[in-house]
Amino acid sequence: QEVNYNIEVALNDKNHSLKGVLKLEYTNNSPDTLNFIWFHLWPNAYKNENTAFAKQVLREADGKDRLKALLDKGYMDSIAFSSNGKKLNTEDDQENIDIIKVLLPSPLPPTEKVTISTPFFVKLPTYISRSGHLGNSYMICQWYPKPAVYDNKGWHPLPYLDMGEFYAEYGKFTVNITTPSNYVIAATGNMQNADELKYYKDLGKHNLATTKNKKYTPVSKQPTKTLTYQ
Repeated sequence: QEVNYNIEVALNDKNHSLKGVLKLEYTNNSPDTLNFIWFHLWPNAYKNENTAFAKQVLREADGKDRLKALLDKGYMDSIAFSSNGKKLNTEDDQENIDIIKVLLPSPLPPTEKVTISTPFFVKLPTYISRSGHLGNSYMICQWYPKPAVYDNKGWHPLPYLDMGEFYAEYGKFTVNITTPSNYVIAATGNMQNADELKYYKDLGKHNLATTKNKKYTPVSKQPTKTLTYQ
């Protein structure tokens, strides 16, 4: 399958959260007609000790200590899937709160496309297993609603796990990330903001050439900045 994304997301560093809007175009390259799409809502893995992620962590020798150190729980909410302005119905997975079934407005035949949108809110946990925050330093992974893979074996609606890898469809991404101006952002893809990109490269060259590291000072004069990655 092919999934092309447009995502707007903003970091709130006061309450350690993300607020965003996702719009994606899903192309059915399979020989089958699809009536629904499974989505991953993986930040919900950090919500409680009943998730597949938490159960896996608790099987480890230091698992209880790791979860005890999770002072801020994480979750995703404010989801409202729609297609061309029409609300889409959903069905919860009976075992995993980080998986949801989105019912399509009409059957999606082979080679056809459907556009799906939703707002979303993510409360970031204390850093654990690839994602979260330590004070106002952030590492954010698997943070947006994401379709599961449909291949020749069918659907793969997998819960988030601490030990494991991720299975995802290929596609194109345009992601606009808004943060307070004093943050340095590292992300996958190519940054489209020429002034910020040049400054990052100049700063890197300076710090590589001398032991007297030069600190980042905001390029933007505004309270926030928006960087675009493709």
